[in-house]
Amino acid sequence: ILLSVPVSHTTPIKTMASADDSPAAVSAESPPDAASLTSDDQSHSTASVEADNMDADADAEDPPKHEQADAEARALELKDKGNGQLKIGHFLEAIKFYSEALEYAPTNAIILSNRAMAYVKVENYGLAILDATKAIECDPTYAKGYYRRGTAEFALDRAKAARKDFRAVVKLKPKDRDARARLSACDKAVKEKAFAAAIQSDETAPLSDTFDPSALSVDVGYDGPHPAGGMAPMTEGELGKEEELFKPGDLPREFVLAAVERFKDQKLIHKRYVARLLIACKRYFESLPSLLEVPLPESEPSSPGSHHAADTNGPRVTVCGDTHGQFYDVINIFEMNGYPSRDNPYLFNGDFVDRGSFSVEVVLTYLLFKISDPECIYLLRGNHETKNMNRIYGFEGEVKAKYDDKIFDLFLEVFQHIPLAARVAEKVFVTHGGLPVTPGVTLEDVKRIPRGCEPPDSGLMSDLLWSDPQPFPGKAPSKRGVGFSFGPDITEAFLEKNDLQLLVRSHEVKDEGYLVEHGGKTITVFSAPNYCDSMGNKGAFIHFDSSLEPKFTQYEAVPHPDVKPMAYAAGMGGLFM
Repeated sequence: ILLSVPVSHTTPIKTMASADDSPAAVSAESPPDAASLTSDDQSHSTASVEADNMDADADAEDPPKHEQADAEARALELKDKGNGQLKIGHFLEAIKFYSEALEYAPTNAIILSNRAMAYVKVENYGLAILDATKAIECDPTYAKGYYRRGTAEFALDRAKAARKDFRAVVKLKPKDRDARARLSACDKAVKEKAFAAAIQSDETAPLSDTFDPSALSVDVGYDGPHPAGGMAPMTEGELGKEEELFKPGDLPREFVLAAVERFKDQKLIHKRYVARLLIACKRYFESLPSLLEVPLPESEPSSPGSHHAADTNGPRVTVCGDTHGQFYDVINIFEMNGYPSRDNPYLFNGDFVDRGSFSVEVVLTYLLFKISDPECIYLLRGNHETKNMNRIYGFEGEVKAKYDDKIFDLFLEVFQHIPLAARVAEKVFVTHGGLPVTPGVTLEDVKRIPRGCEPPDSGLMSDLLWSDPQPFPGKAPSKRGVGFSFGPDITEAFLEKNDLQLLVRSHEVKDEGYLVEHGGKTITVFSAPNYCDSMGNKGAFIHFDSSLEPKFTQYEAVPHPDVKPMAYAAGMGGLFM
């Protein structure tokens, strides 16, 4: 997820300011689990800022002292406002205040580091790295500059670069237990990646090929639904029939709806059924191309609740954006718009998991409907259906808490095979992030993108999962540190070449739940209201009927059980809350 933020890295220098050493400012800029770094903000950057300013302005006349004092006071005032917004989770407002403060104090390491932290919170890792690097240049002894940069590098799966920065923190703060814990997490990630590369081979069988769900017995105390119905699981002699029920199109809808009701009560379905579901989904998804064709259904919706949303004429498809583990908001969508069915199909555009602490329930709901009737719901991969994001933002911890590590590995296999894009009614292109910036890419190129892997750092898959629109022409490096930003000219060229009318993407929080850009050619839709229980945004979904004119439905968040977002995030994950 990215939140659209103002970018202000080349700002006019009004005058210099020394670093703020007030205790309140120190506390506000600290991450929740990095308290041991909060006592080291005193007088870190005054000398280096003054030295940098002297070098930059050696041939310029110094401003009058009263102007310096006024600028310094204004910078500190704006920084304190930014700290206040950061503390209550209003990250965009915090960035705005820090950016204004940097117009008065462009080489203040603390303000740069604070803005870097805010950028991390909204997943603008590329901008966070730029700010943290500049903070380090302004004051090489400022530990939090390395801390922020290491955090952003780790989020981009650059464990070696992150490890180098946390080593610098430990060198500057040898008694800091938190920094040592972060360094240990980086060491572990580097070793795990090296080990995975060493054992990888074409002959290595995936877990889905060797795991036998039949070996998992259903306890007599299990009171949840069974795929064959009834109050008891199938006997040992009937397990072959149970496996047959998980073939696409054969899973009873009654079992799916009973499972959803159980999830509402904060209960789970048995691990054996989850394993069968995931193995079936993996095999189904790997049979599909990377580009799906999503037709309009033959008839209009008939399910309860399906007529309470925005008016449409006849058959329609509902397109939803990120839902990020907000299970009770997903249920609200279904109650407003009808549950998925062949005459009420949904397309969920990635980022089903992470952040929200009911991610298991969300993704299992989607997958259960998918296997029950493949034409009632279509799923596209987002940048959070990836191993590194799951490790940081909570899904890995949640699966292991609710099931175990083998079930998590099966989820990863499923994620690696989910298609990357869809064409709705032959005219609307839907993908999670954005468009390829390479000229001349065709739908056939998208259709043939290899899957079954974690996303590479560049290329078509990376562009589709990570890119964002920008208002000006051309392309630019992404604020995220991965992918690109693409302009209206790139959108227009892609749509024209491929005989398309519209791009629908997600990947960014929008205050109103959606945003229309690029002269009406690009729509961002985001379906997780009050994202992370703190953003205050609306959610939205889109209807497309035969007119192909988007019709939007907005909604507010609904109550959920008292489990905080990212409750299952551990280790480095705490830095991203």
